[in-house]
Amino acid sequence: MGLLDLEKHFAFYGAYHSNPINIIIHIIFVWPIVFTALLLLHSATPIFDLSQSGLPQSLTLDGVLRLNIGFILTVVYALFYVCLDKRSGFVAALMCFSCWVGSSILSARLGPSLAFKVGIASQLLCWTGQFLGHGLFEKRAPALLDNLLQAFLMAPFFVLLEVLQSVFGYEPYPGFQARVNAKVESDINEWRAKKQIKKNKLT
Repeated sequence: MGLLDLEKHFAFYGAYHSNPINIIIHIIFVWPIVFTALLLLHSATPIFDLSQSGLPQSLTLDGVLRLNIGFILTVVYALFYVCLDKRSGFVAALMCFSCWVGSSILSARLGPSLAFKVGIASQLLCWTGQFLGHGLFEKRAPALLDNLLQAFLMAPFFVLLEVLQSVFGYEPYPGFQARVNAKVESDINEWRAKKQIKKNKLT
């Protein structure tokens, strides 16, 4: 699978998220997972101390913004999404940096201890909601059990594209949605066939 093949990435993730209720659950919980993950990472040791750079304190919000692992992950995700699709990727990149800035501000206000507790509690809530979505509605294990890295990379972009497509009819290019739907249907049919074969062997 090509690293920047949006159609294949989207079809892979879409095959695990075809139930409308499960999709809505993911739309609700995925970006909060990104936000609270960055909240948890805010206390990580900075790779570079911005106070030594000579930049005005106002640019770093008086030291609130830190160039640590959270910032690096934000940049990686943002660049990856822009490379996949410039228009929707730009929106996703803005959301990534908004989560980084917002989580940094919240962490500074809450303090390390309370920020950690809020982050963990939020992660547990959001992940529980998603697993329930798969178990109760999708009736299929999450994508991360088959491809952890791809699932973590694509989840935020997938739900954003779902919203853009549903609300605005957006497509990265003409025919994108039709080709993705065909691949998703093929993958689901293949998965159901394999599931039936396993079931027959047990009976």
